[in-house]
Amino acid sequence: MDIAAEAGVSKSAVSRALSGQGEVSAEARERIERAARELGYVANAMARGLVSSRTKTVGVLLRDVTRPFYAWLQVAMQRAAEQRGYQLVTVTSAGDLEVADALQSLKNLVSLQVDGLVVSSARLPSEEIVPFIDRVPIVVAGRRETSRGITSVFCDDADGGSVLADHLLRLGHQHIAVVLVDQSYSLSQYARGVAMIDRIRAAGRTPVVWEAGSDREASRVIASELDGAGVTAIMCPTDAAAVDVLELLRQRGESAPEDFAVTGYDGFGPLSTPYLGLTTFRQPVEEIGRTSLDLLLDRVEGKTDQDRLVELRGSLVEGRTAAGVRSTS
Repeated sequence: MDIAAEAGVSKSAVSRALSGQGEVSAEARERIERAARELGYVANAMARGLVSSRTKTVGVLLRDVTRPFYAWLQVAMQRAAEQRGYQLVTVTSAGDLEVADALQSLKNLVSLQVDGLVVSSARLPSEEIVPFIDRVPIVVAGRRETSRGITSVFCDDADGGSVLADHLLRLGHQHIAVVLVDQSYSLSQYARGVAMIDRIRAAGRTPVVWEAGSDREASRVIASELDGAGVTAIMCPTDAAAVDVLELLRQRGESAPEDFAVTGYDGFGPLSTPYLGLTTFRQPVEEIGRTSLDLLLDRVEGKTDQDRLVELRGSLVEGRTAAGVRSTS
């Protein structure tokens, strides 16, 4: 494809016009751009990066876009990237991205010479990320990182779990079940569960802890434990788990809040609709995504070289799935 011949200019003029470097007359630039469009020219970002040291692309590693958190996070990052003239190259999965797959995906993104990386994969351990921080700027979105060289932006899950537990305690619940997700599955879900348990204990109550491999197993675990447990409230690790529990109660001829108070965690997307009325804790997912991209690009563009821990606060959503304890007299 010879844009120079089509536009009637030199190859150096084409290079200057399409790279935005050097002077080209307005008339020549117009002919070059028209020829490029007609010939279907697409710039080679990697080759351009060898010259400018940047490809204007950001790699994003997402755990599972079938989950609302990751889908909403991606949208927020896409908007932030476009506002600053960058494109996202996203690697994700239609299910839980396992550690080995996540690590290989991270390596693939680095090999594409992206300018920076956002990692949002709850199962990828910090020690697997650290070896790459000398090769490319990295921001972890959605969980706290303490490893040197990694900036992270996250919601304070301990605060969220505590706020929800306090809400149930204020409503008079004394026998509260907490679904505790395995730490190896999700550090965030585990952290919020631990905070719920600690706050209930601090109030002089004894939480009933039901362990689950993941939030997707919550309703199955509850179904096997609920009879005879004597609880009046059930705290779920995610909104999706809370909806599963509401369906379980419906199948049993029970409901929330009439028979049990039920709480979720996330507070955005379709499950946050007032029609469902979930009592939940809203994560600032759009702010997490936007802040993650901005901090990463500030690092890429040399505006800062410092690592940061950005802890964002969410808010309680007082829905209708949790109410005061009903008198049995």
